[in-house]
Amino acid sequence: MRRKAIIKTFGFTLIELVIVIAIIGILAAVAIPKFIDLSSNAQSAATTSIAGALSAANASNYAARKLNSSLGVAVTNCTSVSGALQGGLPSGYTITSGAVSADATVTCTLTGPSSTTATFTATGIT
Repeated sequence: MRRKAIIKTFGFTLIELVIVIAIIGILAAVAIPKFIDLSSNAQSAATTSIAGALSAANASNYAARKLNSSLGVAVTNCTSVSGALQGGLPSGYTITSGAVSADATVTCTLTGPSSTTATFTATGIT
């Protein structure tokens, strides 16, 4: 009687490995473009959030200054609003200059990194 040798194989075949590598390549090709553009989206979102903070600081400053003229800062120009922002305006951001008369509200422009822009409101108070 002849005995048959039982051979056990372990591991993956070459075709299985090629298929897995192809799937990983396709997933990478789809995902990488989405991550490349995140930097510009983040800069735009940061500029918009700072503009929102400037609007909120301006409203708080206006209310405090109406209550007592020694509180807050006088706002006679769009650039004056940065003085109402706790910690001041972060580096890399600029505010387009524009006159603001007392008790008038104007729309000002904030420019951030990579020329991203956002608007905020400034209400004049002396």
